[in-house]
Amino acid sequence: MPVGHSHQHTSGSSEPSAPAIAARRRANLLLAAILVPLGVVTLIAMMLLWPSGDRSSLTVASPYATAEGVSFDRGTVREVREADCPSSRPTVDAGGTALTCTVAYTQPALGGDLVPVEVTPELAKAEAVEPGDEIRYLDLATVVQGGAAPYVFVDFVRSVPIVAIAVLYAVVVIAVARWRGLRAMIGLVGALVVLAQFILPGLVEGAPPLLLGLVGSIVIMYGVLYFAHGVSARTSTALLGTVFGLGITAVLAAWATDAAHLTGVGDENAYTLANASDELSISSIILCGLIISGLGVLNDVTITQSSAVWELYELAPNTSGRRLFGSAMRIGRDHIASTVYTIAFAYAGAALPVLILVSLYERNLLDTLTSGELAEEVVRTLVGSIGLVLAIPLTTLVAVLVVKAVGPRSARGRHDDGDPAEGATPAVLAAEGAGTLAPGERLVALGDRRTPEAGA
Repeated sequence: MPVGHSHQHTSGSSEPSAPAIAARRRANLLLAAILVPLGVVTLIAMMLLWPSGDRSSLTVASPYATAEGVSFDRGTVREVREADCPSSRPTVDAGGTALTCTVAYTQPALGGDLVPVEVTPELAKAEAVEPGDEIRYLDLATVVQGGAAPYVFVDFVRSVPIVAIAVLYAVVVIAVARWRGLRAMIGLVGALVVLAQFILPGLVEGAPPLLLGLVGSIVIMYGVLYFAHGVSARTSTALLGTVFGLGITAVLAAWATDAAHLTGVGDENAYTLANASDELSISSIILCGLIISGLGVLNDVTITQSSAVWELYELAPNTSGRRLFGSAMRIGRDHIASTVYTIAFAYAGAALPVLILVSLYERNLLDTLTSGELAEEVVRTLVGSIGLVLAIPLTTLVAVLVVKAVGPRSARGRHDDGDPAEGATPAVLAAEGAGTLAPGERLVALGDRRTPEAGA
């Protein structure tokens, strides 16, 4: 029982009444009757769809594979300056003039003399390579017999900064959310395992994308929600709303992928995959991606909405179901507005280079948004937003119905003990001298006085 409610009724039993216990049992049984069979069916579907692991039909050439005598090495840049391009040596040997380029003189990680690594023109223009940077380069010294540079810049080594950010993130999450934050991070690791071991291999082997994405997402949500937030009626309510939102998103994604002709052929990676195997379908990958992309935001709004209902009810347990739903939906509407911005700006930020390039084509806005370069991002934003918007009222409704059955006893059982009937508003209780009201009940009472018809 929440603090601030224990003083309301000094007389009478502190144990829930028989009708209250029966209502709690019915609510929990109803949630279990829906979620347990759904979980069992999902696990069976997962076992039936589990990939075999056979990749013999794939013919993808790894960009990190090297010929005999060629290796990827790491080193630390000691000096960066303009110099004769190492790749111009054959021209110089033939009596020509060497080209000038940016050269990073690098100390190999395994030791030895500095090696001149030729920096690509794009990085040289941005002055991205600086002394002290750790880089990865291609060593062609033993095989090059021509104009190519023997040492070619490949990429930066980002292990230290990324690990540092990850550690900082973990520390901040645990410091603020404590054990729940730690459980959420562990749940995220489990979700990534499902993605890597089930969804991605399934797509490679040509499994039905709609079913694959839906089953994988539901499995992830069962694990993440219950592991991070515990097994409770509140979590089960959020899970039910999430599954509903996923279903809506999956149906819309299946229709939009076909209706909008999302083929993905304009993407270089998609083109590589399309030519890697006859089993791979880029449209299937896009469809599955539409389902998965909104998973995190959908989980966010449903668990928040469910928690909002519980917190509102514990602050003012005498609030009627209608008023509780209306108050929670006001929170939900604010959440909807901010979440729509979140999704749109997240995709816009990720696609910023494409947006800039497309804007330079000087096409009208409609043609730009429906072009092959942006259509997938636009559809992803719209489909994900529709799913989460529809999930909020359903989650709120289920949460209100459940919390009225399993919530604090102070809102139930009073009629049996001779107290005011269930559903009486705090304003009415105060007028009848029911005793001191808790802070949350005072807020509701003030609202009752301002708008007495709202409690009808």
